[in-house]
Amino acid sequence: MESENGFRLRKQALKPIETRKRGEKEEEISKNNGQTTCGEEPLSPSSRLYHEHNFNVYVIAIMGCKTRIYPDVVKANLGHTLLRHPRFSSLQVEDERNGEMRWVPTQVDLERHVIVPELDQNMDSPDKFIEDYVHNLSKTTIDKSQPLWDLHLLNLRTSQSESVGIFRIHHSLGDGTSLLSLLLACTRKTKDSQALPTIPIRKKQEKKNDRRVFRRFMLRFWFMLQVFWNTVVDVIMFLATALFLTDTPNPLKGLPGSESTPRRIVHRTVNLDDIKFVKDAMGTTINDVAFGMTQAGLSRYINRINGGQNKDGGATETNNIPKSIRLRSTLLVNIRPAPGIQALADMMEEDAEVKWGNWIGYVLLPFTIALRKNPLDYVRNAKAIIDRKKRSLEAIATFYIADIALKLFGIKAAGALSHKVVSRTTMCFSNMVGPLEEIGFYGHPMAFLATSSYGQPYALMINFQSYIDKMTIVLSVDEGTIPDPGQLCEDIVESLRLIKEAALTRGLA
Repeated sequence: MESENGFRLRKQALKPIETRKRGEKEEEISKNNGQTTCGEEPLSPSSRLYHEHNFNVYVIAIMGCKTRIYPDVVKANLGHTLLRHPRFSSLQVEDERNGEMRWVPTQVDLERHVIVPELDQNMDSPDKFIEDYVHNLSKTTIDKSQPLWDLHLLNLRTSQSESVGIFRIHHSLGDGTSLLSLLLACTRKTKDSQALPTIPIRKKQEKKNDRRVFRRFMLRFWFMLQVFWNTVVDVIMFLATALFLTDTPNPLKGLPGSESTPRRIVHRTVNLDDIKFVKDAMGTTINDVAFGMTQAGLSRYINRINGGQNKDGGATETNNIPKSIRLRSTLLVNIRPAPGIQALADMMEEDAEVKWGNWIGYVLLPFTIALRKNPLDYVRNAKAIIDRKKRSLEAIATFYIADIALKLFGIKAAGALSHKVVSRTTMCFSNMVGPLEEIGFYGHPMAFLATSSYGQPYALMINFQSYIDKMTIVLSVDEGTIPDPGQLCEDIVESLRLIKEAALTRGLA
């Protein structure tokens, strides 16, 4: 395979597969340069789904570092950490006897997986070069004759960092939450080289000791009734979407075949304290504020596209948004608890067994597209939508619907179902929690972290990724649908400023 940058990746011959008799214990361990691999095992149905031609998804993690990256240090540490995870040191091979895909242990050639291009340090726009580099990566795939991941180390000074590392991982290796946790398990705090990053955990609300038994019973009954009713409605909407219900045409909705188009990935960083300020002022969550500012940003962008702008290109207050617009996001939810960072670190260092794979359910998240006089209304509306989704078992129900379709009709039918649901919505939205302290990637202090993906059947994906006191907004777009992703990103950033100003003006602080 040759990337658009002109850097050729060497091919590695596929090693012959040693078959075993059925029933024989598959617990073979081989060690090469600190790498540990396990015996053959079949791919899960969800992992196989990500190999369908219309669902070939790759996860991208862009890591900006504060110092120059030393490739030899990275390679030496990869062999003792990430490569000890079986998925990163195994091939995905189809069994000729039954067509089943299996994980087959292999020796990893780090010279092939870690790409270090020679760069011109005096180029005019290094930030644009990094953006173009990721864009060119999205035009390519990783050859199946090697484990489906690679790491690109670019020693180039940008506006935010001294160097950049780009991890590319095929989605069949695991869900996004687990993959990000695994990568973070390869890092350590810069203040303590032995300590793993600290990731905030959502605390359970303390239950008030209400002595009125009848009142407590009625509240629980009402909650259960809400969960049941919301789940039924959400499942009906999911099935309707799979059969016929699609979003109304809008400037963000991609054309059929969007999954095969290259992606332009752009990102902007805002102060996390600004989001926390709005959160505290309005009594919401960070996720509510992120969702609210995204609704506001999308509304500004669509209004501009439909003619709501000044001669200089700035947005106006003229409402040019079509009425009754249906715009939904597909939110992929990991329905099982993701392995903790400590568990993943222990696994890589001690060969402990940790549950892995893709256990993903769908949540269809409606976005309200409208111009509002009070910017705080975007956050209030977001809170109402998210609170209602919290009182639903939609993710679990849709996971089992897809699982039943897979068992009854096979991988092709399950892939078609997933593709129809996703392609009939407009976009994907997610909010990932990152470390609270500065971390180092094998000794290289990290300046920022931006995660995204490509290969999905929609034209827009929006990810929020926190890191210390910053929040990075990452957009992955099909430029044929959204030719100015930087402007859309700026609209979301500007929306946060307006929401914060409204909170200050109204004395909510």
